[in-house]
Amino acid sequence: MTHLQFHATLLGQKERLLFYAMSLTSDTDNAHDLLQETFLKALTNSDKFTQNSNFKAWVFTIMKNTFINNYRRNMSTKNTFDTTHGEFHLKVKQDIGFPSPESIYNSKEIIKCIDGLEDEYKIPFNMFIEGFKYKEIAEELNLPLGTIKSRIFFTRKKLGRSLKEFIY
Repeated sequence: MTHLQFHATLLGQKERLLFYAMSLTSDTDNAHDLLQETFLKALTNSDKFTQNSNFKAWVFTIMKNTFINNYRRNMSTKNTFDTTHGEFHLKVKQDIGFPSPESIYNSKEIIKCIDGLEDEYKIPFNMFIEGFKYKEIAEELNLPLGTIKSRIFFTRKKLGRSLKEFIY
């Protein structure tokens, strides 16, 4: 099959492929994207098509595998689409009053316990609370990753023992 014949045969399958893409994605834009990606893969891999085999099945398999790979990629990265259009609906307790005296006291006790720790435990733990990842803390403090993990673990244990009376 020449390149010209290959292109003509591929374009001849466009309507069927678009219909199949719609059945897979249930969305017009995503179906057109899938069709375009399938065409691109078919054209770049045209040398892999074997003569006297089922061209339609080959192209449909490319589309199916592309869809599955995209789906798996999206699931592994946990892509979610925000459909709230800028509105935020949070299911949280609507307590807009002042914090209770107990919670202020508990917070002060927690901070006091953390400040009472040795620097080798306090610094990594504070960085962890601020949102740093273990690896970032290790790089920042120039310490092995395992050391950082163990120090944060032991700090949690120490704080748990020190603040046992505040746990409800």
